[in-house]
Amino acid sequence: MSNFSVALMDVHPVETASTTTVPTTTRDRLPWPSLLALGAATFAMVTAEMLPTAVLRPMADDLGVADSRAGMLVSLWAGVVVLTGFPLVALTRRFDRRRVVVVGLLVLAASSVLTASSSGFDAVVAARLLGAASVGLLWATVNALVADLVPDRSLGAAVSVVLGGATLGMVIGTPVARMVTDVTGWRVAFVGLGVATVVVAALVRLVVRSSVATADEPDADTAVVPTPVRPMLLVAAFTALVLVGHYGAYTYVTVLVRADGVPGGAGTVLLGFGLASAVGIALAGRVRERTALALVVVSLGTAASLAALAAASRSTVTGVVVVLVWGVFSGALPALAQTEIMRRAGVAHRSAAGALVPVLFNGGIAVGAAGASVVAAGAGVGAVPLPAAAVVFAAALGLAAVRRAGAR
Repeated sequence: MSNFSVALMDVHPVETASTTTVPTTTRDRLPWPSLLALGAATFAMVTAEMLPTAVLRPMADDLGVADSRAGMLVSLWAGVVVLTGFPLVALTRRFDRRRVVVVGLLVLAASSVLTASSSGFDAVVAARLLGAASVGLLWATVNALVADLVPDRSLGAAVSVVLGGATLGMVIGTPVARMVTDVTGWRVAFVGLGVATVVVAALVRLVVRSSVATADEPDADTAVVPTPVRPMLLVAAFTALVLVGHYGAYTYVTVLVRADGVPGGAGTVLLGFGLASAVGIALAGRVRERTALALVVVSLGTAASLAALAAASRSTVTGVVVVLVWGVFSGALPALAQTEIMRRAGVAHRSAAGALVPVLFNGGIAVGAAGASVVAAGAGVGAVPLPAAAVVFAAALGLAAVRRAGAR
């Protein structure tokens, strides 16, 4: 994480869309304890979401259901996050955001323990839906809380630190859960996650400062100007299109990329993608106020990677290289997109923007996977990358147009 500190070295004034020009001060230093605690929260959130994919077969066998039915636990989770995010934010927007995060994490911990103690599939579904609702609120609140903790110019680095926890949840959390499952069973993995989530909740309570959501109250060191909502919505819409293309192709990555001769096979390829994504997040943390331009660049890079993926099946080396490059570009995308959306939102729309981000990502997963399955069913899996690349390229052009209009 130390690479992110480079973003703090510039001592010149910075102008942003939501603040007047202000000098850099010691307050620009990242609040590392708070950000690392929130990063631990996103680690727990992503691990909880993806845990059924890691323990799918043992869980399905124990509950007496087919793998396809057990797999619905992930898609149902995404749907609940999309549906509950905005209503729960509306109910809690006047509360201390730190307290909302702590309570949300405790509910998520309870969901994990209830899942482990459920004797039937229906009870597991109910417990998982409780956790999904809490995560929808958690993502929205964590996003807004990060923006509260740092000045605008440091937002990109702060978001990258916090989202680093989410990446580690994919790269480390789910594989460790699988190892625990292989040794002691899937229920122990869920209990372990529940205990770890309680620890994270206590950490957030101890080290993160309070932040109460207020509609139009500026930070002490910034002068807020009226922020139009249309640019934020356009950035969000085009980002959603990028995610549709990205997740559509990622659904079939293990089929599209040859893993012949790679030690560990497809699992190693996926690990490489995850590590490359971590590099992308680190690079995103080096970007300061020019997140709009960086977002266009990584979107174009993602489109080019997806187009190259069409040829990945011809050679193992080509496929692995394409996956690694794709991982770097797509890894930088979430941090840059979230930073730009929160900046475009300004203080007045921060809560709504925080709720919008998880809707975009979960919606992108659902729509992208569904669209790719239609293409794969009609023309084969090999036909998926080029339409996905076209969707991402069109979205990148849209993001470039929004950037030109906003002059950032």
